[in-house]
Amino acid sequence: MTGTQITTETATAASAAVTTTETTVNEIVGSIQESVEKTSGLLANSIEYIKNALPLIIMALTILIIGILISKLIAKIVGKAVSKSNVNGAAKSFLVSLIKIILYIAVVIMALSVLKVPMSSIITILGAAGLAISLALQNCLSNLSGGFIILFTKPFTTGDIIELDNSVGTVRDIGIFYTKINTFDGKTVFLPNGKVTDAKIVNYTETPTRRIDLNFNISYDSDFRKAKEIILDIISADKVILKSPEPVVRMSSHNDSSIGVDVRIWVNNDDYMTERYNMTEAVKAAFDENGIEIPFNQIDIHVKDKV
Repeated sequence: MTGTQITTETATAASAAVTTTETTVNEIVGSIQESVEKTSGLLANSIEYIKNALPLIIMALTILIIGILISKLIAKIVGKAVSKSNVNGAAKSFLVSLIKIILYIAVVIMALSVLKVPMSSIITILGAAGLAISLALQNCLSNLSGGFIILFTKPFTTGDIIELDNSVGTVRDIGIFYTKINTFDGKTVFLPNGKVTDAKIVNYTETPTRRIDLNFNISYDSDFRKAKEIILDIISADKVILKSPEPVVRMSSHNDSSIGVDVRIWVNNDDYMTERYNMTEAVKAAFDENGIEIPFNQIDIHVKDKV
């Protein structure tokens, strides 16, 4: 191979390399230009969309701001209204917060609807979220709904003496989830509101007066009329016992070894326990003084001789 041929081949290879490099550069430049054009187009479309949607965005923001302000105002009005009722502080705070959250959700939905977000999607999301929360917090929601039922129907209020779920005591607090009762023996009982609304509730302070039901037994050998007169004299002398409704003292039963005497008297709620004790003690003392026998169970044993 001659020197002239080597030189020609080298020049050809160099020329091919230059051509390849130019092609690669052109491809890169073209790709960059294409990306820039796509980005410019996307930016232009976005700007155009924002220009077209700007009135809707402004309207949605306006609805959002005004809606939040109105929601706060409504929550404030509700809070003042609730403060005038017997609802306690914790329940009031929760109720106001719940109303505020509901109003905020309504405002957000209105703003999204202005932006033409499909309502079906919003409802689907809210429904799925509500279902998940309700399944996870089933017992809590039961107690929550029970708390609202108690607060609005008011079968009892703070300070009332009630009997509920075998517990008798004074209501100290009505919370959102639990009702707190202080029993007469110094215990504090927390009752779930869900069970409270399903249970039988006896409210002893719903009315200003209460009847005391007593039963006394006297022997068959004692004078019933005298015993009745003694009880009526005790009732007449006691200023705590109400004269209306009229007290009742009547024979109620013929037992195996005694005569039953029922006594029905009315007192104010605050005097119930004290007067019940006072009446029981006074009748026992008066029976002893007047020879009225209060019988007790006796067993007579008869022994038969063996034949």
